[in-house]
Amino acid sequence: MSTSFSRKIYSEVEEVGWEHLVRMGEDLTFLSFRVMDTKGRVHILEITLDKTYPRCPPSVSVDAPYNFSLEWSSHSKLRDVVRQFQKHVDKLQGFWSTLDDIDRSFWVIDPKHSHYAMSYRQIKLGNDCSVILSINANDPLSLPECRFLGSDNTVNFLRDIWKRNCTRWAKDKSFPENLARVFDTQLPQPPHVQKNEEQVECGICYAQYLPIDDELGAKSGRATDYTCENGNCNRAFHSVCLGDWLRSITTTRQSFDVLFGNCPYCSDPIAVKISTKTHPYLS
Repeated sequence: MSTSFSRKIYSEVEEVGWEHLVRMGEDLTFLSFRVMDTKGRVHILEITLDKTYPRCPPSVSVDAPYNFSLEWSSHSKLRDVVRQFQKHVDKLQGFWSTLDDIDRSFWVIDPKHSHYAMSYRQIKLGNDCSVILSINANDPLSLPECRFLGSDNTVNFLRDIWKRNCTRWAKDKSFPENLARVFDTQLPQPPHVQKNEEQVECGICYAQYLPIDDELGAKSGRATDYTCENGNCNRAFHSVCLGDWLRSITTTRQSFDVLFGNCPYCSDPIAVKISTKTHPYLS
């Protein structure tokens, strides 16, 4: 490359700020810059220059769900590209914040290591099923497209729930809140949110979550919701599983909708509120 070209590129990088430069090719035709959004997320802009630059506009690549339309004239400079990228990043703040909410609130199976160009999340719904959600980058709080994964019966059941409850989706609610409203249940949290493995798995069925099943009603897909109060035990259970187990013990007493018995692990007294429905996989 000519000396004049090199001087021009160095001068334009100076205008952008050397602190924003991530990488520069030896021939100066490739540069990458970083910009920071209002939440402190760092985004990378890659610029490739033609030998006729600036008469020919540069090509750009961004870590975003879609690229921006570069406005260019013969008087444009690198700083103009970076400024347009910054506006593009600012426009997508709601999208990335929504994905952050999903990652904090739910058990995300895929992607394991996300980047800012991704617009989907695969979320665990139960022991054997999940949903892939495609989030609209321009309208992230709108009802997402979804695809369920699991056995045929489970997928059909989940589709029915989605069709029946999707009208509950409201744009004035957060994405996690809306998802819980549609599925009408508490969805699995990220593994690191759980206290420890003993408190995650039920001491009776040894699963973290109840199966997705219409017979379980509001408890379908729920995590463990009862913990033995004995500090030396602290064993976790699904109240549905514990209720069915207590019913099988002849010494268990019942008063209205509460069962009184003993913990299956430490034998300390326990009291469990039950529903009229029994566990379909234990009955």
